[in-house]
Amino acid sequence: MSGDIMTWLVPLVAMLAAGLLAGFAAGIFGIGGGFVVVPALLVVLPLLGGTKDGIAHVAIGTSAATIILTSIRSLLAHSKRGAVEFDVLKTWAPWIILGCGAGVVLAGHVDGRTLKMIFGAGVILMSLNFLIPVLNGKVISDQMPSGLARIGIAGGLGTFSSLLGIGGGTIAIMTMTLCGRTIHRAIATASGIGTLIAIPTTIGFAIIGFREGGLPWGSLGYINIPATIAIASMSMLTAPLGVAAAHSLPAGPLKKIFGVYLLIIGALMLRAGLKI
Repeated sequence: MSGDIMTWLVPLVAMLAAGLLAGFAAGIFGIGGGFVVVPALLVVLPLLGGTKDGIAHVAIGTSAATIILTSIRSLLAHSKRGAVEFDVLKTWAPWIILGCGAGVVLAGHVDGRTLKMIFGAGVILMSLNFLIPVLNGKVISDQMPSGLARIGIAGGLGTFSSLLGIGGGTIAIMTMTLCGRTIHRAIATASGIGTLIAIPTTIGFAIIGFREGGLPWGSLGYINIPATIAIASMSMLTAPLGVAAAHSLPAGPLKKIFGVYLLIIGALMLRAGLKI
């Protein structure tokens, strides 16, 4: 009996802890929390049964599902402070959603090992922005991208983020600060971009995995419902704390720590993907 309890207790505690950290990261950095959630799920999901083949897809899809509530919670908290640029969200939305569709289709045609390698490479690239912020303080324009530039950036953001199960905040923040927005407004608006990415990505992963067998217990397609509930419930509690920290604390030291974390996670994911 004690063995059965531990079988469920260990993954539950791990998912709750991941949710707490993901929510805080989403609030303070404007990211969706996927950089925290996906690695945790890759460890925890095998404890819920299923074969190895679909674990990476379920981790990515479930991460996107948790980002829906986390990013909405962060968006509302930032909105109360008047920091969200809703015009940016409206004009970027169609291209982000189309990009997410392309990312989901691509994810459906790659295996778990390849998906881990894509995630690892993407995370290492994102870590460089936190560790070597060469673009900090630089402004190349006082207007957000429009026309083909907007289509390319927003569409690429959607594709890249849906493949990684992240909210796309890092790229969105870099773009906005280069266009003269303050870091606080960029982080606030990025939380809304996370919502735009997470909803179509979640729907897409549920659809492409609907007929797949050998998935962890409680999965609807490539979305694991118990994990989504556990992680999202905790992340909603800590997202406002991250928002408060973003508006009151110097983020420099925290960014360095988070950058090191991303670098380690990226290396581990690449190693896992390269294993034969």
